[in-house]
Amino acid sequence: MDRSILELPFYGDEHRKLSEAIFNWASTDMPAVDHHDTDNACRQLVTALGKAGFLRYCVPAAYGGALDALDSRSLCIARETLAYHDGLADFAFAMQGLGTGAITLSGSEEVKRHVLPKTASGEWIAAFALTEPDAGSDVGAMACEARLEGEHYVINGEKTWISNGGIADVYCLFARTGEAPGTRGISAFVIYPDMPGFEIAERLDVIAPHPLARLRFTDMKVPVANRLGAPGEGFKVAMRTLDIFRSSVAAAALGFARRALDEALAHARKRPMFGHTLADFQLTQAKLGDMATDIEAGALLTARAAWRRDVQKLPTTREAAMAKMTATENAQRVIDAAVQIHGGQGVRTGVKVESLYREIRALRIYEGATEVQKLIVARELMK
Repeated sequence: MDRSILELPFYGDEHRKLSEAIFNWASTDMPAVDHHDTDNACRQLVTALGKAGFLRYCVPAAYGGALDALDSRSLCIARETLAYHDGLADFAFAMQGLGTGAITLSGSEEVKRHVLPKTASGEWIAAFALTEPDAGSDVGAMACEARLEGEHYVINGEKTWISNGGIADVYCLFARTGEAPGTRGISAFVIYPDMPGFEIAERLDVIAPHPLARLRFTDMKVPVANRLGAPGEGFKVAMRTLDIFRSSVAAAALGFARRALDEALAHARKRPMFGHTLADFQLTQAKLGDMATDIEAGALLTARAAWRRDVQKLPTTREAAMAKMTATENAQRVIDAAVQIHGGQGVRTGVKVESLYREIRALRIYEGATEVQKLIVARELMK
């Protein structure tokens, strides 16, 4: 990443040290994995990130973490750096935090001590199960049901587009418990794949491959003790979790965009064109100028959102939405421009900008599509 931004007051010495450490690790020690075997690649990366100590930034110190509490700036630095090197490494890191964020925020002491040390060490892989076939952006349309029967909830329904689905050891699941209509009648649970009634209904393939699945639950019994927070508070738990990690999606987009800019610069400087190099032409220079400016605009919004949460301890719903929307949309433009600068090479399989073109697309959709981020910003303004 551009280290100059770390000199701004948003960051401290601990963040600069983390940036250097994870950059050095990613440059020299990160395992070379087979991206055609995403399940095994993800397991390898989680194990390696755990051994290197970086997954400790995904849980609090009381449960094996590196810091007393989750620090959005540290999460952003890690994701930006990892995304610059390998999108699957960024994914592996991010899901350990997102998958257990609800446990960190609302889990019982027993659940925290059972789960969090294992995900911090890389022993376990985590997942976040919120989306359904007919309930994506509209969480209130959730149909997966958890019916209370004595000391257990009986869960029936489906989830889809679940990252780490099929390989996760622990899932944070959101289901309708019916205390009130819409989002006020949803509760959160921690579940495990060996529970009777849990089924991987389908594995899903996408343009930037990573472990992904549709899950089905048939009369799956979950102890009441596995509920995260109070009944009916699942939506609040989910949104609080996303508020922490939404800024880190922006940071991942920055990592992709910075790599695309570096690749474009290197190519333009060496590509012969009409007796000059491609970089000598003003059209190329103008495009590079736009790319660099787009990146820095997203970087500043991301730093502001993370700093506001970590230091000011203020809500970041609006700020995180602005950062996520701007950084991901800008990164799409930057990467598209990098492909254009590469010409025919830009769409050739195996060329870095081609893989970045596929990697960036999902970030404009997951954890709240760009259109939803615009609505969030507008709602917060109207308050």
